[in-house]
Amino acid sequence: MKAHRAAVTRPPRVRARTTSIAAFVVLAALIPTTASASGTQEIEVELPYVCTLPSGQLPTKVRISAEFPERADAGETFSPSGVTTTVELPAQAVADLTGRGAAQVRAATRLEVGVAQNEATAKATWRGGAEPVALPGSGPLTLVSKGDVPSVAGRGDGDLTFTAGTLAIDLALDAAAGAASTDPAATDPAAPRSTATGPDSGSDSLTVGCALDEDAPGQGLLATVRVGADGSPSPSGSPSGPGGASRTPDREAQGRGQEERQGDRSPEVLETPPGAAPDRDDVPPCRYDEQHPPTDVSLNAYVTGYANVNKMKGAAYLPPSCLLIEQGIPVDGPPDPEHIIFDTVSWANFHYQGRKETPPFPSTFLSFDFAPVKATMVLEQTGPIRIDSRIKLRLSDFTTVTDTYVRAPLVAHVTGLEVNGTPLDVGPHCRTETSLTSADPDPANHPGNHLVLYGRGEQLIGQEATGYLLLSGGTLSGETSIPAFTGCGTADGEDLDRLLTASVSGPGNHIKQVQGQTCAIAAPVFPTPETPGQCTQDLQPYEIPVAER
Repeated sequence: MKAHRAAVTRPPRVRARTTSIAAFVVLAALIPTTASASGTQEIEVELPYVCTLPSGQLPTKVRISAEFPERADAGETFSPSGVTTTVELPAQAVADLTGRGAAQVRAATRLEVGVAQNEATAKATWRGGAEPVALPGSGPLTLVSKGDVPSVAGRGDGDLTFTAGTLAIDLALDAAAGAASTDPAATDPAAPRSTATGPDSGSDSLTVGCALDEDAPGQGLLATVRVGADGSPSPSGSPSGPGGASRTPDREAQGRGQEERQGDRSPEVLETPPGAAPDRDDVPPCRYDEQHPPTDVSLNAYVTGYANVNKMKGAAYLPPSCLLIEQGIPVDGPPDPEHIIFDTVSWANFHYQGRKETPPFPSTFLSFDFAPVKATMVLEQTGPIRIDSRIKLRLSDFTTVTDTYVRAPLVAHVTGLEVNGTPLDVGPHCRTETSLTSADPDPANHPGNHLVLYGRGEQLIGQEATGYLLLSGGTLSGETSIPAFTGCGTADGEDLDRLLTASVSGPGNHIKQVQGQTCAIAAPVFPTPETPGQCTQDLQPYEIPVAER
């Protein structure tokens, strides 16, 4: 293994080709971690909110659960894990949504979290996505959201507190399922492709703003993490005399000094946790070739990430894999008096030694919590990867929001297996019975078994974009079921289907994957002393992304 280089700084997300949106991320294999590491604190807080819907302001229950470390060193970066935001909208809110013709909803949440240490403060945005939920016939609507959480580091000694603030809920309102898709590309990738169907086709959207109730317990306090040897505050920049009285007579100058020092002492919030990218010699090549020639809309990028495996009570890692993407052409979306809307359908494939699959990767886990199992796996496509994107430009302030859905038919192929150090012959056909499967937000137009991942990018005019965009990369997330395994073993050997199925298969496996900066083959951007690179000289992706937990 070669020495790792520092992760390439992600270039600005503001690009000329922001109408091109695509992505791909995948489920990884099985590497165990403990369900709750020693020195962690599990929190579950229920808070009252007031949410504004078309019928007015309605009381809403919000439950937030997560795991934090009990303490951290000054300057040590950590990220809350297992973050779940559960929103219970009252029955009147359901009536508002059904009144707009909705039969089910898909939600994305944005929770503002205040981070404070001593007198210094910072803000973080906890983003999450929820699976599609049918509107109930009566009673409240419950939305369970999971997603990305920025990392945090305290600048000095002293308690680091996390406090819930405003909450925004972006709702895609889907009508009842209609007829199946008539797009010939759904069954024949070589057929002419319709791009008129976006991720929210046949749906409306609504953003619900929620404010923390003034009587919320603890004023929304979620957790406290001790920072430093004993959690005691570091010395203040303003010396105090006996009894704590300030020795600085000029209060205006003192205030200016405190404001200047605030930036130096504020807790550090990192959208992307620091880490080391793999050395280029340790990742597979990612380039077009004679068998796969590029077009003027071709991109390539590396993807990597983690996935939870419920039965293992741990996380899984996928090392960087190459993805080749053909961008679709944006077309006008449905009319909207408040937005200009564009829809895009793009297509992508894994690329490893000429095959549409990931490179093989070993994984080690504990089957039934005690038997060490090492498996070598490959994720193989059974069809084209479809990427549906919708760009909405709000006319009032020119804010752009992009929603991306990735639909990937993938089977997990096990090529090698060891149990307690003993090799077992799995044969050449050991794989999941069907593709990894997610609940699709539009099953009528996208039938069949496939993995679904979702990402949202936002950009305010004149500011850098946040979230996921194709050209600059970012994270997507989703939840999938791992099917039963079949074909594992040989005719004269042991049937291993049950072992793998019992150890791995099942629902509710959360995924968080990262795509790196893309390389646009027709217009490559090479690194200079003034600008970061997007492409290497041989037209491979310059950035190798770092997986985020």
